[in-house]
Amino acid sequence: MSLYSLLSSNALFGAKHLIWVAITFVFIVVGAIFARKLKFKTICNVLLIILVCSEIIQIFYYTIRNVDKLDGIMPKTDLPFHLCSMQLFLIAIVCWTESERLKRMIISLMYPTCLCGGLIAILIATDSARNGSWIISLQYFVHHAAISIFGLYLTNSKEYKFTIKDYFSFLKCLVITMFFAFFINSILYDGVSDINFMFVVNPPAEGLPFLTKNYGWVVYIVHYAIAVVFCCSLCYVKPIINAIKGLFAKKKAVEPSAESATTPTEE
Repeated sequence: MSLYSLLSSNALFGAKHLIWVAITFVFIVVGAIFARKLKFKTICNVLLIILVCSEIIQIFYYTIRNVDKLDGIMPKTDLPFHLCSMQLFLIAIVCWTESERLKRMIISLMYPTCLCGGLIAILIATDSARNGSWIISLQYFVHHAAISIFGLYLTNSKEYKFTIKDYFSFLKCLVITMFFAFFINSILYDGVSDINFMFVVNPPAEGLPFLTKNYGWVVYIVHYAIAVVFCCSLCYVKPIINAIKGLFAKKKAVEPSAESATTPTEE
C-alpha cells in the first residue's frame, strides 16, 4: 500500500483518523496545562467563543454542501442536538445565568459529558469528520478537544468541588436529556433522513463490540444507557467514595453512642 493511499484512508482508526487523534490529544494536553492558569469565568467565555465559531462553520459548511439539493436549508441531521453540540447552549447558560443553583446543576452535567463525551467522540469520530473536507474535520476535532479541556479543567477546579449531590444532580439531568433525545428524534424523523441524535436510535459507529443492534433495539438501548452511566460515573468516583466513607463513619459513630445509652450506669 502506498503512502498516499494509507494517508487517504477514511476508515475508523485508519491512518487519517489516527493522525487527527494524535494531533488532537497533543492539543488537549497543551490546552489543559494552559487552562489551569485561567480563571473559571475566562475559560467559560473562551469555550463559548470556540463553540459558537464551531457551530457557525458547521452551519455554513453543510448548508453550502447541500445547496443544490436543499436550496439553502441545512440538513436536519446536522442540527446541534447531539450532547457534544448541546454544550454550546449549556455553556451559554453558565456564562449568562445569575442563579448559582442552576449554574452548578448545569456544570454537574457538563463535567462528565464534556470529559467522557469529548474524548470518546474523538476516538469514535463520525463519518463526516473522517470523510469531509479539512475544514469540517478541523471543526469537529477542535470542538471536541475544547470540551475535553473544559472537562479536564473541572477535574481540579477550585470553584467546584464536586460532591455526591452533584452526582445525583448529574443523573437527573442525564435522564432529562435522554427523554429530550427520544422526543427530538421523533419530531424530526421524516422517513428519509438518518436521524440519530444522542445515538438513541443506532450505535455511534458500526462494528462496536458492546454497542450493537444485533440483538435488537431494546438490548442496544439498555447497553447504551449502562455504558453512558458507567463512563460518566467514573468522573464522580471520588465523591462517591467519600460519600460511602461518610456513611460508614456515621454508622460507627452511632453504634458506640447507642451502646453507651443501653449500658446501665453504676450507682
